[in-house]
Amino acid sequence: MQSDAAPKSILIIRPSALGDVCRSVPVLVSLRGAFPGARIDWLVQDTFADAVVGHPALSGVVPFERGRLGKDLKRIRLESTMEFLECLRARRYEMVVDAQGLFRSGMLALATGAPRRVGYANAQELGWLGCNERHRVDREVHAVDRMLALVERAGVRPDADMRLYSLPAWKQWAAQTLGASQTAVLAPTSRWAGKRWPAERFAALAERMLAMGMERVAIVGARSEREQCGPLLELASRDERVLDLIGKTSVGELMAVVERAAVVVANDSAAIHMAVGFERPMVALYGPTSIARVGPYRRERDVIQHVQPGEVLDHKDDQAGRAMMERISVDEVAARVRSALSGA
Repeated sequence: MQSDAAPKSILIIRPSALGDVCRSVPVLVSLRGAFPGARIDWLVQDTFADAVVGHPALSGVVPFERGRLGKDLKRIRLESTMEFLECLRARRYEMVVDAQGLFRSGMLALATGAPRRVGYANAQELGWLGCNERHRVDREVHAVDRMLALVERAGVRPDADMRLYSLPAWKQWAAQTLGASQTAVLAPTSRWAGKRWPAERFAALAERMLAMGMERVAIVGARSEREQCGPLLELASRDERVLDLIGKTSVGELMAVVERAAVVVANDSAAIHMAVGFERPMVALYGPTSIARVGPYRRERDVIQHVQPGEVLDHKDDQAGRAMMERISVDEVAARVRSALSGA
């Protein structure tokens, strides 16, 4: 059901995860190009809102307080959820794009009451139920290309602009924290054990990078991930050139740190997609994840991955994932860092 009139208000639904939010900005750019006068908001998990709040194509953020709403639902307290849904409907969006394609995002699309709700016909978890304009898009293409195909089939010219934007306050914080030093950013953590390159190898790499002339190495990650970083934290405790920022940045400050990085070395994590958005040199360490589907967009050359014939890519298989990650050597990563820094 598609109206010929250009919508005056549009909502993008892409609440999470952080890396997915970062690589969804082409949806926003495409919609802004098609509807320059429209109000375009983004429904995003409140803890990830920094990823898009500074984007010049965005009109506003609709924060989704997943933590609070989830706790209330578990306690069978429906007031906060009903209040959020009522506020969402009261905004009277004329068009919604469900870029996530899951049951929750589909139900949020439905709750808006928008007359045009665009989503995937083959969405997972019956997510298509909340949409009244459904387009089938191959799930095996890259996540960014899949979202762009969705908006194109909705009549919007796709624009693959991945640029991210930091707010001035975040830039100032990063400048004060990092100084003028040439800084490498290491993101050694992951929610999934099978996606992690061994922490002791990250520590060995940090020492190697300092020896090759890097002035500072910054370690980033969430506070809950500190236990994954023991060897790096020990190195930071005895070498002031290694800066421990784990759990010490907001998402916006992390973005500004990545924006200033001479090079980013990271597991399959949000830092990779931030490096793409800020066009920073990087080395991405991948194990049990499909680069073709969720790798750094159009930056496959920056990935190191060693998958043997017959192996299945399943990030939830910790044992198989660790085996893949352990095939990546410190020497190999250090060589790729040198190439990245030289622009080769």
